[in-house]
Amino acid sequence: MLDSELIAYLGILLGAVLFVWGLLVFEGVYEPSSWSTALRDSAFSVVSVTTTTGFVTADFDKWDTAAKLSLVLLMFVGGCAGSTAGGIKVIRVLVIFRTILQDIFRMVHPRAVTPLVVGGRMVPEGIRLAVLGLFAAWIAIFGGASLLVALQDNLTLTSSATAVAATLNVIGPGLGQVGATESFEIIDPFGRVVLTVCMLLGRLELFTALALLSPAFWRR
Repeated sequence: MLDSELIAYLGILLGAVLFVWGLLVFEGVYEPSSWSTALRDSAFSVVSVTTTTGFVTADFDKWDTAAKLSLVLLMFVGGCAGSTAGGIKVIRVLVIFRTILQDIFRMVHPRAVTPLVVGGRMVPEGIRLAVLGLFAAWIAIFGGASLLVALQDNLTLTSSATAVAATLNVIGPGLGQVGATESFEIIDPFGRVVLTVCMLLGRLELFTALALLSPAFWRR
């Protein structure tokens, strides 16, 4: 039997490929005679971003805004747990999604006993809280780092935010001035330090890296 995380992962890949391909076709980014090329480019870009390998075969900076936003969201999803991919990981996204549904159900049925179940297994409360804490830390670091990088005057908002998203989730290219056909050369030294820290945090997993920086760890 296929694991629920694998099923969700494959579903995300397939859905994103078809969604991005539809946008490229119906928004006129590719001519009708190039629909097969659009499918190839969308499939490669989606898989490259989601697996966080960072390879590029098409300049997705020229794509529709919704298509580019889809790629940015996929940066945060990343691969499956236990893989070398970056991002939050699919299983954690599943836990977050199920938690949202569970909380909505509890608002309607406050007396209901609804254990959190993912893939036929009950998720302990400690793990659920750890996942939610990691997600909150991820978003907080993304926001704070984006603000610090945006202090550089000649960077656009898109470039600043996606530079952080690309490094924090261990992707590679971002959008705009750090896009598929560009480099991070435009980033000033301070911004590069911030992005380097983001890359290390994303590669080592946030809590692992933050624990090493905690005074409590060194007092043990």
